[in-house]
Amino acid sequence: MLGRRRAGVGATGRSSLSTGTLSPTGAPSELALYKREETVAPYGRSIMPNGNISRRALLGTAAAAAVLAALPKAGARTKEWKPRLGILGKYTEANVDFAIQEGFNNMILSAGAGNQTLDTTKLTDDEIGRVRSHLSSKSMHVSALQVNANHIAADPAERERQNSNFVKAIELAGKLGVPYIGTQSGKDVSMTFASQVDEIVRVYHEKYFTACQQYKVRILWEPWQGGPNIATSPVGFEALFNAFKDSPYVGLQYDPSHLLWQMMDPIQTAKDFIDKIYDVHLKDTQIHWDIVRRGGIVPVDKAQWWQFRIPGMGSIPWPEFFSVLQGVGYEGAMSIEHEDDLYGASDNPGPDFSEPYKVGFRMARRYLNQYVPV
Repeated sequence: MLGRRRAGVGATGRSSLSTGTLSPTGAPSELALYKREETVAPYGRSIMPNGNISRRALLGTAAAAAVLAALPKAGARTKEWKPRLGILGKYTEANVDFAIQEGFNNMILSAGAGNQTLDTTKLTDDEIGRVRSHLSSKSMHVSALQVNANHIAADPAERERQNSNFVKAIELAGKLGVPYIGTQSGKDVSMTFASQVDEIVRVYHEKYFTACQQYKVRILWEPWQGGPNIATSPVGFEALFNAFKDSPYVGLQYDPSHLLWQMMDPIQTAKDFIDKIYDVHLKDTQIHWDIVRRGGIVPVDKAQWWQFRIPGMGSIPWPEFFSVLQGVGYEGAMSIEHEDDLYGASDNPGPDFSEPYKVGFRMARRYLNQYVPV
């Protein structure tokens, strides 16, 4: 499993049953109504607004029993949780030094055609060797390359270009000893959802999996809704994994922030697909409820109703999220993806991290210290 310990258990069910309190008249009291509202907000849990148990809760019963059976028995000695904690950014010697100085032991490196430092269309084997030697000399682990691509672009010439470049990215990952590539699934809005799934499966098998096998690389989907991607929700995950069956060359690069602003439950989704998670982005999302309550999610003048934040500054319930990973013995990497404009994300031209941008990593690291032992 490419160096990652698996739990060997399925998804867990998660319900939020509330106590139905009646008033003296027999009608639900204000407390009961409040509790019911609480069960469907903010993440859409297991009780539907009409009080009926959802499909997820019904299906989760057997899965929950399997998870409980896999938990350590009373008196058993458990292994200390020691995931890797890292940052995402461009490869430069200065950025690697910064990561080490701040106590990080992992990086995700952006790469691909046109990248400032890891341009897959220009790198020579000698240059790749020097990068690998430098990372090794610093004992810096790299869990993934981050490569944006539309693998099923509608234009044939553009698709061929992107497929060819992505194969080079797989080769680069293999030569650097990096096990994963974070990317998008691919998307063609002119096709139906089902047809897109079929086309993604066909293209990956024809274009990528031979290289994945040769270089021992797995392709991971980040649920980034803004990219050429249908792997952005449990519906997309389920359709793709069912279509790829038990392929050893696909998985998830899980980022809870993307699910939150789309009003999906990032904790339940992590539980449901825990056996597909190989790499993690740590990024938070802040919902500006004052704007949503007055203007909805399409507010006037395009008011910003949500924004990405560093961990701890948004609405992700991080203790719950880390408990999901810790509970199954996740030993992979978790890396801060810093897109917080309030901590320098808009003032980071690169390739070296700017000083304002570094502050965001430091503040995120300070918050994560209480949950992640490194």
